[in-house]
Amino acid sequence: MTTAFLHRRVTLIDVAINWTVSFFGNLAGSLFFMAIITGYGGVFQETEGYAHAAITIAVQKVQHPQWHQIFLRAVGANWLVSFAVFISISSREISSKIIAIWWPTATFVALALDHVVANMFFIPLGIWCGAPITVGYYIWKSMIPSVLGNMIGGGVFVGAMYWYLYLTGTGGVSVGFNLGSLDTAMEAGGPLWRKKKGEREGQVTEGLAPNDDEDDKLVGQDSLPHSGAQLTSGIGKELGDISPYAKTHAERMKGGSSTEDEKV
Repeated sequence: MTTAFLHRRVTLIDVAINWTVSFFGNLAGSLFFMAIITGYGGVFQETEGYAHAAITIAVQKVQHPQWHQIFLRAVGANWLVSFAVFISISSREISSKIIAIWWPTATFVALALDHVVANMFFIPLGIWCGAPITVGYYIWKSMIPSVLGNMIGGGVFVGAMYWYLYLTGTGGVSVGFNLGSLDTAMEAGGPLWRKKKGEREGQVTEGLAPNDDEDDKLVGQDSLPHSGAQLTSGIGKELGDISPYAKTHAERMKGGSSTEDEKV
């Protein structure tokens, strides 16, 4: 979202809405899993050591470090997590994506850095098991510095940094996927657009951009694309120039003066 905002693809309100919904959605999911599945499910009741470990983790994350230390750890945590997302997107094969995600995430966990979403499970779990921490103290001492640090770590050191390195000074960036042999499940899983072209005997399915003709249809309705076709995945279509998000906020606010297939 930081990169999209800096590149004028979304507004500050869009960023705020996205972060707010993401924050409370993660909080609700973490508390549900902690209380219903782990707590009422009695996962830690059978082994006393599990409950003791949960209390120890909560105390070590909230009570022992100072406020600024949690903040700095949170910067490093989301720096690594966001970097994992960035290099996984940069990878093509499924195996490469898995390996790319694993190293930064494993480093963040091994260093015991503070990510607000991860702490939404660990610290409430420790409170549930009897850790001497109040909800208000957890919010002030852990959640607030973690949120602020995560925003800087991911937004500044990854989002803004790579925007500055790769997107500053550029105009509209056309994002598409020339898939070729369809190496990954994600690339092949989106709606692939094509157009029938009767150049040979029978019908040959040729992958084309979705705005090339009005009679475009989804692949899979009556035939399969040949591997040499130039295809555009659903993600490529959404992020390409035909998407409203390929224009700046000011251009989208002009209303009907711009055509849908106009480039930035």
